Parts: sequence; C-alpha cells; structure tokens
Amino acid sequence: MTFLARAPGKVNLCLFLGPVRSDGRHELVTLFESVSLADEISVEVAERDEVICPGVEGPNLVSTALAGLRQRGWDAPPVRVVIRKEIPVAGGMGGGSADAAALLRVAPSFAPVRAGVVDALAAELGADVPSQVAPGMSIGTGAGEIVERIGPIGPHALVIVPQAFGLSTAEVYREADRLGLCREAADMDAWHHELLAAAGEGAYLLGNDLEPAALSLQPSIGHALEALRESGIAHAMVSGSGPTVFGLLTGVDAEARAEALAERLSDRYPGATAATPVSEEFGAPRGS
Repeated sequence: MTFLARAPGKVNLCLFLGPVRSDGRHELVTLFESVSLADEISVEVAERDEVICPGVEGPNLVSTALAGLRQRGWDAPPVRVVIRKEIPVAGGMGGGSADAAALLRVAPSFAPVRAGVVDALAAELGADVPSQVAPGMSIGTGAGEIVERIGPIGPHALVIVPQAFGLSTAEVYREADRLGLCREAADMDAWHHELLAAAGEGAYLLGNDLEPAALSLQPSIGHALEALRESGIAHAMVSGSGPTVFGLLTGVDAEARAEALAERLSDRYPGATAATPVSEEFGAPRGS
C-alpha cells in the first residue's frame, strides 16, 4: 500500500518581526495561509528508511522528521518517502516544512503515533512546520511555532512568481538585524491582538517586515514586485524570507483573474502560477 499526501506551500500574508529570543530565534507575529501550490509525497513500506527528492541535494527536513518519529517510538516498518517538488526551493514558501508536515500526517497510516508526538516534533523541526501539519489559515506567535487556527477571510486568490535563485532564511534574518528592522518586544502583543481582531471580522493585515532584508540581498526581487503592481495588483509582497513574491487579488472572480495574470507574466517569469487558499482536507493522506 502506498499513501500519498499533498504538501501545500504557505505564504505569510502578514509578518511582524520582533527581537531575537534567548534561543537565537526571532519573536514573530505572523498570518500563515496554505495555498494550492503544493509538493506531493508518497510513502510506502521498503527495506530501509529512505527519503528521495529528485533534483534537490543536501539535507532534507523529511529525513529529520522520520528520524524524530523513530526516536519517539514510532514502530512502523521501514518506509521509502518520495517527494515530488512544485514549491520553489529556498523560496520563502516553506516547501521543506510542508513536506515534513505531510509526513507527520501520513505516519499514523502505517503505525500509531503517541499522543503529543506530532505537535512536539513539529515545533522542534522548525517555525513553519506546526502551521502546516493541518493546512489552512492560522496566526503564528513565539517564533512562529505557537499556532492559532482561524477561519477563512473572504474570497481571494494569489499570483505566485518564483525567482531563478534562492535565499537562505538565516541570511535574510541576519540582514534584517543589520538593517534594524526588528520591532520592540513590547509591541508584539499589540500586533497579535490586531491580527486576531481583523480575523474576527473576516479581514486581515498585510505586510512583511522581512521584505526590505530580502530586497537588500537580492535587489532584482523588486522587478518582480513592480511587474505585479504594474499589472494592476494593489498588494504585492515577498513571501516569507523570499525570494518568491506574490500578488493578492480579492473578490469572487479572483481565481480567474489570477490565472489570466499568471499566464501573462509567465514569459518573463517562468513558473508564475495562480494559487488559491486550501484547507485541511487538501492535505489529507489517501491510499493507493
């Protein structure tokens, strides 16, 4: 039996950057949204634990997640995990985190996972993983690992424009520190309450405190942002730590408009695509 799960990428519709914490990570208040641009993982019983991700070299967070499950007593037979990538690598959309979260969703299909293990391991794996274990929209606090699920915020779609290069998340955060972009610790609770209040009204805040740092490291990102704005999109942003950018369209016809705009941009930016918000059902494991 093979189990498949889609691993949706995420955008940060809003990201407020706070000071560095005692553990070296930054305090964040952020609005995560899972989107239909997704990787897919397949998991099947094999002779040994193995993670295969064609075209991507180096350490893989799925391997870390698999080892973490084993260390916490998950006694499933050895498994082979194959990842089919669609989310830009090192693009600020949490692709590696999405893949690790998808494995955590699939794991109980092979053997029980003790209560609390998924949440604890997700937080250990990285700030983006907890929000992606159950795809949808959520507010992240702490370093992003404290997740509050919220409901949908009205019809909208996105135009996602990948770049031909990646950015190191750690380097972007260091550049943000160098540029003095961090907000005061005392302000973070207020921004959290602002996000909650907006969500309660079916609305949202937009903005990304990491965007100036990403632009400082790779000024060409600005051309993609300008291309979106020149196309009539009022809200164009860097996704997470970049370099992927996205434009937000609202209204009942947003998806059709996003598809048309992505098509127009694809000659200049190969890989430009329309995406829509997705919910938990989108990433549910399925057997084949």
